[in-house]
Amino acid sequence: MPFSTCMDTLDRYREIIPDFEAFRAFQSLPLYSSARINTLKTGKKALLERLEEAGVPYQSFSWYPLGLKLDAESPGKLLESQLGYIHIQEELSMAPPLVLDPGPGEMVLDLCASPGSKTTQISQMMQNRGLVVANEPSLARLAALRSNCERLGVLNAAITRYDGRSFPRGGFDRVLVDAPCSSEGRERRGPGTLMRCSATRSRGLHVLQAGLLKSALRLVRPGGVVVYSTCTYAPEENELVVQAALEQSEASGGPGLRLERISLPGLRECPGITEWEGRSLSSEMARTARYYPHINDTGGFYIARIVKK
Repeated sequence: MPFSTCMDTLDRYREIIPDFEAFRAFQSLPLYSSARINTLKTGKKALLERLEEAGVPYQSFSWYPLGLKLDAESPGKLLESQLGYIHIQEELSMAPPLVLDPGPGEMVLDLCASPGSKTTQISQMMQNRGLVVANEPSLARLAALRSNCERLGVLNAAITRYDGRSFPRGGFDRVLVDAPCSSEGRERRGPGTLMRCSATRSRGLHVLQAGLLKSALRLVRPGGVVVYSTCTYAPEENELVVQAALEQSEASGGPGLRLERISLPGLRECPGITEWEGRSLSSEMARTARYYPHINDTGGFYIARIVKK
């Protein structure tokens, strides 16, 4: 499929994405390599000294002190990566765990865990104290999850294999749902991603995503936090999933849900949309966050933070 045709799949977002032509232009620009410093195995100062000695150019993120942009052709082959001192991870992929904000000693569930980038970041934030349940339903993807946990020195993770929609046990302090999605926001990293995207596909994924979020809200304790995230722009996979959760909770007389505003200083977000294709959504959707390539020179992401009352 020609690149121009791939871009046509994004045209339906023209009215909701600011400076849409700049957004389109950014899709053809390659995305830099990035990495997270793994403080379970090393300190930031020691890691940066190693990179300088090895002659690897780097630039620190403006919004996350443990994030680095790397000027390396194959960063995953760096000795520092092999030793687990850094983990190669897209910049915005580091945002959902920060929004989740887990602490040492808590019980946390990563409902869709593989390949483990966010699981290991959560463990790092918890200083290997407490419990992280890393759930991955796909047998084929479990090896990568286990390998990354071992390489990065994670000691507080238990790996499970359930369909996230029927995970059997709750009571978690925090739950992350980094849901399977159409991945439109990864076009800069993997050109051709948009060839597989369409409104029809997004509507189909909505059913799975809504089921996962509903399950997460069942599994988190009262007063706990659920973070829902995707790397796509489709409202069907983002705001409409969160809207469905709010409506289902209200209709069933279940515990109230509150959306909290998201702010990561140094990273510019756009508010979630409150209307799509003639349908009005809850005004609370404006508290969710959309991240666009042309605004932050990143990929694309959507994040919602939900508190169960």
